[in-house]
Amino acid sequence: MGVWVSTTKGNQRPCWQYEDMTNYDKIYVNGKWVSPSTKDTMPVFDSTDESVMATIPAAGAADVDAAAKAARAAFDAWAGLDVQERAKYMSRIGDGLAGRMDEIATAISRETGMTKMLSQLVQVGLPINSFKQAAAIAEKFQYEREVGNSLVVREPVGVVGCITPWNYPLHQIAAKVAFAMAAGCTVVLKPSEIAPLDAFMLTEIIDEIGLPAGVFNMVTGVGPVVGEAMAAHPQIDMMSFTGSGRAGKRVMQVAAESVKRVALELGGKSANIIGEDLDQDTFAKAVMSGVGKAFLNSGQTCSALTRMLVPKSRLAEAEQLATAAASKMKVGDPFAEGTQLGPLASAAQRDRVNGYIQKGIDEGAKLLVGGVGVPDGVSKGYYVKPTVFSGVTEHMTIAREEIFGPVLSIMSYNDIDDAVRIANSTDYGLAGGVWLADKEKATAVARRMRTGQVEVNGGAFNPNAPFGGYKQSGNGREYGDYGFEEFLEIKSMQR
Repeated sequence: MGVWVSTTKGNQRPCWQYEDMTNYDKIYVNGKWVSPSTKDTMPVFDSTDESVMATIPAAGAADVDAAAKAARAAFDAWAGLDVQERAKYMSRIGDGLAGRMDEIATAISRETGMTKMLSQLVQVGLPINSFKQAAAIAEKFQYEREVGNSLVVREPVGVVGCITPWNYPLHQIAAKVAFAMAAGCTVVLKPSEIAPLDAFMLTEIIDEIGLPAGVFNMVTGVGPVVGEAMAAHPQIDMMSFTGSGRAGKRVMQVAAESVKRVALELGGKSANIIGEDLDQDTFAKAVMSGVGKAFLNSGQTCSALTRMLVPKSRLAEAEQLATAAASKMKVGDPFAEGTQLGPLASAAQRDRVNGYIQKGIDEGAKLLVGGVGVPDGVSKGYYVKPTVFSGVTEHMTIAREEIFGPVLSIMSYNDIDDAVRIANSTDYGLAGGVWLADKEKATAVARRMRTGQVEVNGGAFNPNAPFGGYKQSGNGREYGDYGFEEFLEIKSMQR
């Protein structure tokens, strides 16, 4: 028999706690945990053993309406609150996440398959940074400037609808919610139904710190119901979406009916150009690093460097190095010591990735390691084999479409101009990499790549730099000053 657990605020948490499973049965609207308008629920599966680890509400359009109205009613007071006070709330949320890091990281590892150590650093550590960084930016941002006889001011855009994915669930929530609220917007969040438990934990933290009612609202459900209602709702001023290109296009279409602002972060098919001029050791470092960048989070990374471009003269060398690196990848329980790759997040994703691997074989790509099927040593969970193809051409499916699994395609080029052409030949433009002996020449090549961010000679990811893409990878930017500005309108007052 389940029992309610009280929070420090005296409000009931939204779940019944069982020995093996958590049943969440409430959504969060206007500062309270409330029962949704429907009795429908959805299972949340544990990626490591395929068991049901939780159930969550499958809310409806009426719940979106209630959340949007609550956010609208709260907007004026929140937007008018002293920026220092808004920043304090964001900082407290970051502290709350830090206090529950282990618990949240464990949930996300079970949801997505990322190894526990990386979940702590990436899946929780980066969201903590986002809330803290949003607070700092809000405090120092220049909201007004004189332009001739005009006073130009930056104001919050209004109510923001946030739809987030399952691969970096809390990270993507923070990228939207932290910066939108810090900017003075109120929000309605729909987290992914595949990895929603971290969103419930974040909501508990928000509830505990006493954020004003209506500033943050969370409605769980499926995209065709909750997402559509959000994009169509007349009292939601902006949609911020991260996910597939197909779903992103639908959000944009529906939002266009009310001329909403729309920010999209969609897919990627990012190229990693490795130069002919590298010495043997640096070439090996670039290839092995590239395998790791392709396989991060078991390949469930939109910015993964999934196309490795190498000179024809060094193709055999690259094949040998990539095969060795991929073959050494330890696949298994994300909570076990030494595990490098956990499972994928769902059965559907596992089957989809295996379908792409088979497509690569059928279209004539050279399979170096991996392939269709289950890795050795695992019997349960959504696992796939780390896979590397070579001899991949631009017209092959695995070179054009986002796979979202641990699958690397090695492609050869004639010269650096040919490499840039191949890199820019897809519909996407989210990320990229380039390794050359001369860093300035590498930077010059990076400038020619039509993509939102490029790693130059292994440059580290910067969580405070703008993140977003060109072409069908989306529009708008997240994180740092640029991500903050996405949630601001511009007004000029002539005086």
